[in-house]
Amino acid sequence: MGYHLRMNVQETVLMQLRDLILGGTFAPGHRLAEQPLAERLGASRTPIRSALVTLEQEGLIESSETGKYLVRQFTPQEVTDAIAVRGHLEGMAARLVAEHGLTRQLEAELQRCLHAGDKLLSDNPLTLNSYTAYGLMNDQFHAAILNACGNRALQRAMAMNDKLPFAQASAMLPMQGRVSLDRDWMQYAHKQHHMLLDALKQGASARAQSLAVEHTEVAQMNMRLALERRVDSEACMPGIRLVVA
Repeated sequence: MGYHLRMNVQETVLMQLRDLILGGTFAPGHRLAEQPLAERLGASRTPIRSALVTLEQEGLIESSETGKYLVRQFTPQEVTDAIAVRGHLEGMAARLVAEHGLTRQLEAELQRCLHAGDKLLSDNPLTLNSYTAYGLMNDQFHAAILNACGNRALQRAMAMNDKLPFAQASAMLPMQGRVSLDRDWMQYAHKQHHMLLDALKQGASARAQSLAVEHTEVAQMNMRLALERRVDSEACMPGIRLVVA
């Protein structure tokens, strides 16, 4: 689908900033100013500004009374709870789509996503462009199912949950600190995408729901592993790397 071509600088900057926060480079309370970030990442201030707005929407940073962006402090339990809620909401959405019947248009869209993901994950090692493009594909795959479920209350609940740290589908995308391991996790998660589409095509609603919930449990498991690897025993989240779900 040309995800590499459609990818823009703002999305690449967004992923780099997420990684700097998760890696602990920017600790809770750290001020994120546009110009220093632009110089650090070799980008203009415009994509930096857009990325900061997105990070605030994702719950990773917050704005102070003076309008400055500060890295937010949050606990592992907050993240665990947000991912769990996402799993149940996506499970319900997948079940509803399977019950209603998969349309040809939705099937084609999901299949295009899977094909793009297969191609992107064939890169070894994965590059920053690979990660960013995969995130775009992953967002579209999950959004397509949610949009097709037909339940507006569920969609509103997901929109609210997406404002919590690491609750969005691709906010959990890992970066390049452990490329080989991250690639393995991402390939496993993408295999689940294939399995979910198969269940939707078969109209297997219970199976589709179970797969959607299990899909987010991959992120939960990787988060626990990341916590165990931490040298710093602080309860705040920077330093944790999560797999895409």
